[in-house]
Amino acid sequence: MTFQGSSFDPPASALVLGLGSSGEAAARLLLRHGACVTIADAGNGEGLEGKAKNLRAAGCAVQLASRDLPEGSFDMAVVSPGIADTDPWIGILRARGVPVISELELGWRACRSRVLAVTGSNGKSTLVKVCREALEAGGCTAVAGGNYGIPLSALACLEPAPEWTVVEVSSFQLETVERFAPDVGILLNLNPNHLDRHGTMDTYTAMKARLFARMKEGHTAVIPETAPEAVRAALPAGCRVSTFGLTRGAHYRYEKGVIVGPDPEAPVSVEGTVFDNEVMGVTAAACVAALAGGGAAVRGVSVAARTFERLPHRMQTVATIRGVTFVNDSKATNLAALSAGVRMACGPVRLIAGGLLKESDLEFVKKSLVNHVQGVYIIGKYSRVMVNAWRDTVPCFECLDLRDAVDRAWKDSRSGDVVLLSPGCASFDQFKSFEDRGEQFSGMVRVIQQGE
Repeated sequence: MTFQGSSFDPPASALVLGLGSSGEAAARLLLRHGACVTIADAGNGEGLEGKAKNLRAAGCAVQLASRDLPEGSFDMAVVSPGIADTDPWIGILRARGVPVISELELGWRACRSRVLAVTGSNGKSTLVKVCREALEAGGCTAVAGGNYGIPLSALACLEPAPEWTVVEVSSFQLETVERFAPDVGILLNLNPNHLDRHGTMDTYTAMKARLFARMKEGHTAVIPETAPEAVRAALPAGCRVSTFGLTRGAHYRYEKGVIVGPDPEAPVSVEGTVFDNEVMGVTAAACVAALAGGGAAVRGVSVAARTFERLPHRMQTVATIRGVTFVNDSKATNLAALSAGVRMACGPVRLIAGGLLKESDLEFVKKSLVNHVQGVYIIGKYSRVMVNAWRDTVPCFECLDLRDAVDRAWKDSRSGDVVLLSPGCASFDQFKSFEDRGEQFSGMVRVIQQGE
């Protein structure tokens, strides 16, 4: 049995921090390999209690609702992505000399397939999905997961092992990797995000660059042609580097419906698909570069592009009513994603934005607003800040809530317009999640549709 890690040597005793999906998957993987497993989570509630009951039945010791670390000696601690590297638990364990790794690292060490890893600030899940589908279209067996869905530790238990595992990787997961070295790693883009946890853009960039830090000869790093020097400096000597973008300076570039590159199978057509624009075309170029770097058939990208279905809450068309198209892009939780959304919309945009603003620079999106947006209908905690920043560029309307914004945008719209929910902000001031926000928007649109 061949593992990704140089020699997967399961610990005799392990502590798992966090009982979310990642923690549960890590615990079950460790149990599968004969480890004695203890789980700690400071939270409680019906959902956690249910998981705890099942894991206790499987042989784990589980401690809930306590900030005290469990007693005992541990050979390893596995941390879920929701627990920051600065958490006191992590400091205590390191002071005790206990190695601390992320669930991503554990899953990678136990993985028996080649790994294609995707990180970035926006669009990771879409790239993971199209990479998996392109690999399958090219004749490979492939599964997808990580931050995208199924934790890597769960994928590592699949029988039989697939040829490829495509995994979405967050900056949180990269905080505590040690040997993680995917066969192919992609940095899709880099925009301000999660600075409440990482503090500065430099730190955030350094976390993303850790994706490549342990790559070796035979591995491929795929980066934007505009990648900052800090990322380029992190690329180890010996690994292959491919760039992607929109100019002739990139190894792989999107150009009028095709991906052009040095691979003998290029150009790859994406004409007439959701990837046939400068925003999504760059994603397709990254996919072609990754498959070429991994020795897979790049022709699969064209097949995958033609059949691709968008993920929920990502530029998802809800309905067209009297010529007005309503689009749910609730997953756009930062301003770069908002800018991408308005540039992808097929028509003049009535933009619904706002919520918990995660960044302070609101200026860089103004070009997208002035070129594509007829009006911005702003909701949430930072609505006044956003109105003040943009009202000299585009008409801005401060709305009471999402329903008010939808009603006003619909009233102002003309045939051919796009009412786009692309908030550019986190959702937690008014909603349970971005999914909840998108579902409420879709429900409001369906009410309008029923009334017509």
